[in-house]
Amino acid sequence: MAVVEVAGNPRALTAPGQAGTPERWSIPVWTRDVSTGGVLLRTRAQLVVMGGGDWGTVVTGQLVRATGKLRPPEQGTEEAAILAASSGPGQATGVPILEGSAKELREQFVAASSFLAPDPRGLLPGMVTGDTTALDEGLETAMKAVGMTHLTAVSGANCSLVLGALLLACRSLRLPRLPAAALAGVGLWLFVLLVGPDASVLRAAIMGAVAVLSLAGGRSGRGLSFLCLAVIGLLLMDPGLGSSFGFLLSVLATLGIIVLGRRIINWTPGFVPRWAAAAVAVPLSAQLLCGPVIVLLQPQFSTYSLLANVIASPLVAPVTLLGTAAVPLVVLAPWPATALIAVAGTFSSGVAATARFTSQLPEASLPWPEGIPGLLTMLFLSVLTYGTVWAIARPRQAGGLVLSCHGRLVSLIEVMETWFFRALRRHGFRPAPGTKRTPVWPPGPGLEQGAGRGRLGYSTNLSGRNPRWPLRRSEQPVPRHRMQPPGGT
Repeated sequence: MAVVEVAGNPRALTAPGQAGTPERWSIPVWTRDVSTGGVLLRTRAQLVVMGGGDWGTVVTGQLVRATGKLRPPEQGTEEAAILAASSGPGQATGVPILEGSAKELREQFVAASSFLAPDPRGLLPGMVTGDTTALDEGLETAMKAVGMTHLTAVSGANCSLVLGALLLACRSLRLPRLPAAALAGVGLWLFVLLVGPDASVLRAAIMGAVAVLSLAGGRSGRGLSFLCLAVIGLLLMDPGLGSSFGFLLSVLATLGIIVLGRRIINWTPGFVPRWAAAAVAVPLSAQLLCGPVIVLLQPQFSTYSLLANVIASPLVAPVTLLGTAAVPLVVLAPWPATALIAVAGTFSSGVAATARFTSQLPEASLPWPEGIPGLLTMLFLSVLTYGTVWAIARPRQAGGLVLSCHGRLVSLIEVMETWFFRALRRHGFRPAPGTKRTPVWPPGPGLEQGAGRGRLGYSTNLSGRNPRWPLRRSEQPVPRHRMQPPGGT
């Protein structure tokens, strides 16, 4: 038996083809007390409880009793073990007020979205609150095939949208910078409570809080420094994140947007709107850095992932902002909330249509090498893609770079050619006495040694005569009948 603290929202475990209420749930927890073999251990370790029945009703922050059997975790995961629950959760403490209210709001939002079509009915709550219990299985499979599952996992993108909207609203009211940052921080905290303080949401919220502090201090341009500060702080609070693929992907995606995304946006011509450049640069830069790690987890290549995310990018912001605004209005003002849900559902249906369409295109998912070879090949593809984008956006600079590389290559060939001829002379290379045939080097007519330059030049003397010797005239052997060397007069 163990007393555990629920650390995140229950996640439904559905079998293929299963419909209706899920029978089993996966719940992240932190241990308080563990009793095994008559020994009571007081420790704090991260576990995952696999159970059915009432395990789907637990709330983040609640203390419950669990009984079952411990199993080793899957490789590469953060938890210390998996607890296969043999019974439902025992009531240890009551449900926290804020977390309980957030759970009721999520459930009411799902119920208020029931009038939508099947695809937006399940996708809208997933994109707003991370609740994917009503998500269609076919749509979920399509989103996995084209790399769009991050849209239903509340992450840094959602927190950035909410935080940015709150800051714009505060600044439009002529509030000073510090109070505006404080109100935006409170709004972000309420959003985290609404979604549920899972580990990924907390990571995204901390990075958003660092961005708020940077804006309050007037140093918003140093995104890379603030990202490093957020990473160091998260690792100090939870060193286990150092072995988490989810944390690594989150950091790489943010790093790609900061380092590569801004450059790609700046490369775009002036006639391209800024929002259109960002719609392409943000998913491309994140995918370039995350791709080599993703193939380690799932060795396949989503051919149309970039296309699908670029098409869906303009639709994500209206879904997130309108849907988040509708959540509290479901209780306070149902009719305005219904209108916002209808508009947000329309945009989310576009996201669903994009996922289904691109997943049905030919060769939407291709196999990819596993392990280190897969990582290196994907890294090479990312570098090649980045270079191609730069060459297309900056053709004049790309041409100058090609000419510069060509000049360096010619200089290298000249140096190697000079070294080669000197090596031949040191080894006593001489043409056969009395022969009129072309020597071994150069290999045929049309090439000759430049006068005094030690380089190969092109000769227009194609009359059939032998070209001049690639050796100095003083080094050529003179036959007894004093035959003049080829090319002499």
